Amino acid sequence: MNENFAVPAVALVVLATVFVGAFGLRISRTTSDFYVASRTVGPRLNAAAISGEYLSAASFLGIAGLVLVQGPDMLWYPVGYTAGYLVLLLFVAAPLRRSGAYTLPDFAEARLASQAVRRLAGAFVVGVGWLYLLPQLQGAGLTLTVLTGAPDSLGAVIVAVVVVAIVAAGGMRSITFVQAFQYWLKLTALLVPALFLILAWQGDGAPHHAFDEPASFREQRTVRVDDSLDLRLERPLTVTVSGTVDGHEHDGRRVELPAGTHRIDAGTRLTFDAGAAVPEPARGTDGSLSPSQAESRGERPLYATYGLILATFLGTMGLPHVVVRFYTSPHGVAARRTTVAVLGLIGAFYLLPPVYGALGRLYSPELTLTGDADAAVLLLPERMIGGLGGDLLGALIAGGAFAAFLSTASGLTMAVAGVLTQDVLPSRGVRHFRLGTVIAMAVPLAASVLVGGLPVADAVGLAFAVSASSFCPLLVLGIWWRRLTPPGAAAGMLVGGGSALLAVAATMSGYFGTGALHALLAWPALWSVPLGFLTMILVSLATPSRVPPGTHGILARFHLPEELAEVKA
Repeated sequence: MNENFAVPAVALVVLATVFVGAFGLRISRTTSDFYVASRTVGPRLNAAAISGEYLSAASFLGIAGLVLVQGPDMLWYPVGYTAGYLVLLLFVAAPLRRSGAYTLPDFAEARLASQAVRRLAGAFVVGVGWLYLLPQLQGAGLTLTVLTGAPDSLGAVIVAVVVVAIVAAGGMRSITFVQAFQYWLKLTALLVPALFLILAWQGDGAPHHAFDEPASFREQRTVRVDDSLDLRLERPLTVTVSGTVDGHEHDGRRVELPAGTHRIDAGTRLTFDAGAAVPEPARGTDGSLSPSQAESRGERPLYATYGLILATFLGTMGLPHVVVRFYTSPHGVAARRTTVAVLGLIGAFYLLPPVYGALGRLYSPELTLTGDADAAVLLLPERMIGGLGGDLLGALIAGGAFAAFLSTASGLTMAVAGVLTQDVLPSRGVRHFRLGTVIAMAVPLAASVLVGGLPVADAVGLAFAVSASSFCPLLVLGIWWRRLTPPGAAAGMLVGGGSALLAVAATMSGYFGTGALHALLAWPALWSVPLGFLTMILVSLATPSRVPPGTHGILARFHLPEELAEVKA
């Protein structure tokens, strides 16, 4: 990619983000402006802002990367990300707005009158927010590395500095305008190049493979392996090798590799013939390539698919940067209208990443070997179009990618900073909110520098699993079941969310590389969500005397229109 075009595009997006954020700063005057924009954000603006912060690095880069590597099974990601808002619309959106809370811990305390449950909910908000922030920062580092060859940490630092400045300066009022602007920028950045790429594909006279067929090289391609890896071969493969394979040095010689697993050392160049199947990378001994989630998909595809569906369908309602947006709506009806609009906006966006993934399987299949599958969206214009047109389209995509990192990171930082200010720092004023913003970003920034982790879509999927296992039971039962008690809520969050969090930690650290236990840990939602619900229900039934007084009135406020709820109160 030509950095002479891409770097100015990224810089322009950063400057535009700061400018739009400064406009929000001018009209932020009160503490309510900082936390919930004084609950005056209309459905259209709020829907665009929600869509802007929700369409993260996983949406912009990660889905295409997973489709490239693993084919059409990965289409469940955009389906799940979109359907999660349908569940949110049906069960949570309006009652959550009517609760009058600022954050999820506020909701927990308002519903259960328990400081202990509030603190526990706050801990999970911070944990999920930090887990979700990691792939945004890693995606920014990947993008800047692809553009300029700069260290991975530089892109993360740029995003962190810009986000902290915007959130700390203007709070929710400021980032609402930023995220609405960035949604339309991201949609344009994927839609316009996709149209040209499809035209280039249609005009290509080479034969096309079916989407669900194994990926293969359309032309002779030399691939440099930067990190040592293992290749799994289903059948013998003849390849030209310059480097070390299975401990043997080769100097540009043709080598026939038998079926089985072969060790490829770092720095080795492999030249594949046109038509050769792309070999499947296995997890290396250093754990640097081929994430363990991908391995469990191959071993147990049906279990992995159901785990993905459950995590994405139910995890959306508990994502802290999504939930906090519904507190900005003026009333429950506006919250529902906002959700309907969001379904349309993100549904339109999610038509595009699979297109890039499918084209990536044809024009850049070697990215599965180099571990850079998430970069397919960035590289396709140069591969398929080239010249000035490819450079300009690539620059547009690079700018849109940075908009994705900035918008989602802004929402997450806002949500985490709000909880830190409300429940950890000694004061709830604007000055302490700004300190909370710095802390909210500093921890994931340090982790992104130290930890490699999973591809962005997989990392976000794990955050969804933790959210679905902890906050989904709390919200659904807290809104719709009057017998929920504080001990039940705390136990359910600890058992469901805690077990999912431990599974996430084990998956990201690379333990239990294969087998049934590995699949259970890589896709925990299928057992951790029911476990959270069951624990919450059973413990609540065992402690009936702990049902908070005034529960009937609280639930009436959740479910009645605002005018009737005020009369009843």
